Amino acid sequence: MDAVQGTLDELGTPLREVTFVVFDLETTGGSAAEHAITEIGAVKVRGGEVIGEFATLVDPGGPIPPFISVLTGITDAMVVAAPKFSEVLPSFLEFVAGAALVAHNAPFDMSFLKAACQVNGYPPPANPVVDTADLARRVLTRDETPNCKLATLARVFRSSTEPCHRALADAKATVDVLHGLIARVGSLGVHTLEDLRGFVRAPTPEQQRKRHLAEGVPGAPGVYVFEDDRGEALYIGKSSNLRNRVRSYFTASETRSRIREMVGIAERVRTIVCATGLEAEIRELRMIGVTKPRYNRRSRFPERVVWLKLTDEAFPRLSVVREVKDDGAAYLGPFGSSRTADDARTAMHEALPLRQCTERLSAQVRRPACALAEIGRCGAPCEGRESEESYAGHVRRARHAMELDAEAVFSAMEARMSRLSAEQRYEEAAVDRDRLAAYVRTAARMQRLRSLTGIPQMVAASPAFDGGWDIHVIRHGRLAAAGVMPRGAHPTPYVDALVATAETVLPGPGPTPAASAEETECVLRWLDSPGVRLVQVDGTWSLPAYGAGRLIERIERAYRHQRSDRREGRPLR
Repeated sequence: MDAVQGTLDELGTPLREVTFVVFDLETTGGSAAEHAITEIGAVKVRGGEVIGEFATLVDPGGPIPPFISVLTGITDAMVVAAPKFSEVLPSFLEFVAGAALVAHNAPFDMSFLKAACQVNGYPPPANPVVDTADLARRVLTRDETPNCKLATLARVFRSSTEPCHRALADAKATVDVLHGLIARVGSLGVHTLEDLRGFVRAPTPEQQRKRHLAEGVPGAPGVYVFEDDRGEALYIGKSSNLRNRVRSYFTASETRSRIREMVGIAERVRTIVCATGLEAEIRELRMIGVTKPRYNRRSRFPERVVWLKLTDEAFPRLSVVREVKDDGAAYLGPFGSSRTADDARTAMHEALPLRQCTERLSAQVRRPACALAEIGRCGAPCEGRESEESYAGHVRRARHAMELDAEAVFSAMEARMSRLSAEQRYEEAAVDRDRLAAYVRTAARMQRLRSLTGIPQMVAASPAFDGGWDIHVIRHGRLAAAGVMPRGAHPTPYVDALVATAETVLPGPGPTPAASAEETECVLRWLDSPGVRLVQVDGTWSLPAYGAGRLIERIERAYRHQRSDRREGRPLR
């Protein structure tokens, strides 16, 4: 058959003939839904030559946060006479017409541009988009650059403009980075715009070379482990279909730079087939917590959580601790950080006059009271003003607020926030709102966890895809066994066999006595999913009638008001 010469359209647009508009936006924050544009800068280039520039400050319609002004140098005074973006948008869309758009971390800039188009009644830009950050991750190695930040790449490619978080300067630096990257990919056969955009989406050579690692992987639920040549776990994941999930790591759909790097190091994929999807999810959590693979970012350190403890001593106090002991003390948690735990403690101190000093006190030893006693925030048991019996009332209320009813703390903090807002001390009120949120969210979470961890044994089932049932045995919030009952089978023998072979679970102290909070939350999510049936429950599964969960919506409402205030330029409430 005679060869047919392709048309120019089939060959693509040569890069030297493509008009690129390299642009950058400065904004008041990171969310296109909540924040606004303060500056736009763009440079139009073709064939390596600059053929136009576009730059203007923009009135965001509200105050610029101080930390943003420090970062960009753009202040409220600078934008007071600037046009609104609705006035700038038509000119910018005309400037970019027919060009390929280029930005460093393009999804961020494009999200603001699309949001502005939607608000002002314009269709979203249909221009092809090139992300220099994504392209750099594909082209450059760790030996060449430690990261793909614009400032770093500008030094690598010797840009004549230094990025400084001002829109036009950053756009000019991105032009130099773009030209440097185009020069690099030219040696890899990238000569057209279509090649350039396809280069970013295509699997890396390492991904293509390692495709054989997915051979023989079963199409069943389970856990997969990418291992290096020494057998060390690099990354652990789970899937309801191991074959499809593992194969996806070697295709263009996998775009995460860290994971692509991991694939290049991996030498084998080990799989563990599980009976159900829940078992796979739990096994993944447990294995990540034990082996701590360096390419997993979540769930690697479950032991790093902290707790707020109401100590067991003559005059108890609230203390941030890393371990739950069987000492009769009350605990609130777990918290992801000491800072969040301290926020919750501050919220509780607003409602409860517990002592805040750290010394161990007794009725026999006296010492001078601190300033908190003088302002009525502490009963001064250290000085003998308050007896053990009267102080015990504060302790009972604190335990009640931690375990059963958050209303006292919520009401006290709400009253304080209202007073601060009335005095126009909005920033302080916002800080207190965050402290209250830390307390309420954690109390609600703990009460939900305890509702399950207090049950010695629960058996539940959910419909499987083939008409059968997935059955799980849960003991003190820990998954003890998982199995599948075929369609049409009688359930009693399967349930009895599963219970008989389930893991023996000996509970420990605290709200999470037998499993991590993450594991118990996985089980709770499954129990909340449609179609789940309770087969056996030893004990009572319930939540406190006046628990913190009923206050979550009021907390979320406060944050929704904050987002609305930011959009409309009002002070924080």
